Amino acid sequence: MLLNYLWVGFFLTAFLSGLVQWMWLGDAEIFARLMQAVFDSAKAAFEISLGLTGALAFWLGILRVGERGGFLRLLTRGLTPLLRRLMPQVPPDHPAMGAMVMNLSANLLGLDNAATPLGIKAMQELQSLNRQPDTATNAQILFFVINASSITLFPVSILVFRAQMGAAHPADVFIPIVMATFCSTFAGFASVALRQRIDLRDPVILIYLAGFMLAVAGLTFYFGGMNQDDMQRNSAAFSNLLLFSLIALFLAGAIYRRVNAYEAFIEGAKEGFHTAITILPYLVAMLVAIGVLRASGLLEAIMSGMRSLCYLIQVDARFVDALPTALIKPFSGSGARAMMLDSMRTYGVDSFPARLATIIQGSTETTFYVLAVYFGAVGVKNVRYAVGCGLLADLAGVLAAIVITYRFYG
Repeated sequence: MLLNYLWVGFFLTAFLSGLVQWMWLGDAEIFARLMQAVFDSAKAAFEISLGLTGALAFWLGILRVGERGGFLRLLTRGLTPLLRRLMPQVPPDHPAMGAMVMNLSANLLGLDNAATPLGIKAMQELQSLNRQPDTATNAQILFFVINASSITLFPVSILVFRAQMGAAHPADVFIPIVMATFCSTFAGFASVALRQRIDLRDPVILIYLAGFMLAVAGLTFYFGGMNQDDMQRNSAAFSNLLLFSLIALFLAGAIYRRVNAYEAFIEGAKEGFHTAITILPYLVAMLVAIGVLRASGLLEAIMSGMRSLCYLIQVDARFVDALPTALIKPFSGSGARAMMLDSMRTYGVDSFPARLATIIQGSTETTFYVLAVYFGAVGVKNVRYAVGCGLLADLAGVLAAIVITYRFYG
């Protein structure tokens, strides 16, 4: 419902702005520009969706090979000890534990189509342990916040969009996204741990946290000593190395487990083709709405006001152009994706605002959508502090994305 109001509001706001400019400012061409924006944006949405088909088919095919090759199961085995310590109220042999671990593993690999049903299943299993069915339990809140903090480490769709829009090195944002995602997830987890008084001194929890933090600290230390040109060049090279190594690892795993990698790839690629076609109506709807809002001049007026405020307090204002993606992301994934694509089209795919919008998109999540789907599936009405912790994770992701983008591309 919120997305409906947002979408309709874009069109009506553009219409009212056009009337004001026509009647009071004498701009007789305003509605011609609005209609041209409709046609241009609809055409761009189709071209983007069409161009995504091949890349999406390939990556979803490769991910299916990795899933069949046992990497999902491997991640599941690795995450189980951590969740047992974080959720002591969930019996180790309860079906909820397996569903949660599978969901988080699918999220880490970017298997969104598998992650959502597994997440709903996990929430339903957790609900079977809930003594107050209308109120979220500690385990449900922690599980929700981890999901709402953009835990994905393999942002397939973002890399594909950058490739389609003509980026010089589509994968060069991979490392910045990983770093910003860690900040988002850590902030969300820390806020829940504080509220639930989770004993972070537990040796198992400490080992996992230390491992995650050392990995990110290592990346920060490695790239932190470089100038920006070297940082961008090495980040792109390192990201491409990691991604291609992952492809090779998935294929090697399939051979080791005697999986027919080719058939698994074809099965996943078919899903990629279907996904590219499925997102076309959403891209048309949101890109046209954003296009007319931009053509009306209202969006630029708001951005100009925010830039003026930044100049007044002597702050670099380049981040302002990417803020629409950050503001819409908690409410609508498709809306934020359209804002990201609009930044790429308007400023250039390798521009500072487009890169920042991309990293924000990859390090934050549609918190209210996840809230509605997961808690709505089990009829929980009192979510307690879940929303606050989820939005804190989003805020941490946005702030980290801004700082990291300035460091890498500023």
